[in-house]
Amino acid sequence: MRRPERRRTGAAGRRIGLLALGVLALAGPTACATNEPGGDEVVVTTNILGDVTRRIVGDQAEVTVLMRPNADPHSFGVSAQEAATVERAGLVVHNGLGLEEGVARHVRAAEDAGVATLAVGEEVDPLPYASDASAGELDPHFWTDAERMGTAVELIADAVVDEVGGVDAETVRANAESYLAEVRALDAWMAERFATIPAERRALVTNHHVFGYLAERHDFRVVGAVVPSGTTLASPSASDLESLATAVRENGVPAIFADSSQPDRLAQVLAEEAGVDVEVVALHSESLTDEDGGAASYLEMMRANTEAIVAALGDS
Repeated sequence: MRRPERRRTGAAGRRIGLLALGVLALAGPTACATNEPGGDEVVVTTNILGDVTRRIVGDQAEVTVLMRPNADPHSFGVSAQEAATVERAGLVVHNGLGLEEGVARHVRAAEDAGVATLAVGEEVDPLPYASDASAGELDPHFWTDAERMGTAVELIADAVVDEVGGVDAETVRANAESYLAEVRALDAWMAERFATIPAERRALVTNHHVFGYLAERHDFRVVGAVVPSGTTLASPSASDLESLATAVRENGVPAIFADSSQPDRLAQVLAEEAGVDVEVVALHSESLTDEDGGAASYLEMMRANTEAIVAALGDS
């Protein structure tokens, strides 16, 4: 058997040994911290909430957004490295209510590891789906109502102040108040723009059920959806399309709204099935775009959607 090497002796050896122990003592907790929850990073699942959170946090902490521009929140996934980031964050902000189907298990793992999480959709007075196919389920698409997004701003600011180390609370709350004023102004502007649409033309048909909150806030009727579900992962049957085509004809719906990040093939099929001249209009309903895509921020997305709806349904 090989004998172990001798340790250094003498004054020089002792100095080196003590120095090494000091370095390990300093490095040890830092190394461990990278693998434990409770850091100073905010991780956000969707890019819509990511944009809002960045406005609130400002330069007070790092904000990592998992969902890429033009992605589908129902199906996007994360890398192993991103999953590890989730599990050692200081705070995870997620939409909740079943929206992020591809990353829900990573959020649960983070919670199990002791990471603070905020399911925003669960705290903004969520609505049930306006769909028989999703009866009993709560609708996660709350951001289409700017008033509820105002509530979300306050919730996120509180969570950041309470859970993220090293932030200046006054700065975070000032950022939130400034942004909240912009969201409230957006809500008032949307109401003014939608008021130009005659009541009989305030009927929404979408690619899937995504505008229930907007409909409630601004007095629209939800006629139906091509995919009679709250998720893009479902598929309509022939009878679903036939029933919706009948509703489109009976309500004189002039436009079908399809998400810009999803193929509009089904909406086009429905337009043909309805037997009427129905325009298919692209909206940015569930994802922000890149910088030059027309909906790079939450505020820009909501303004673009409002103008598109007014143009399609307004009495021309």
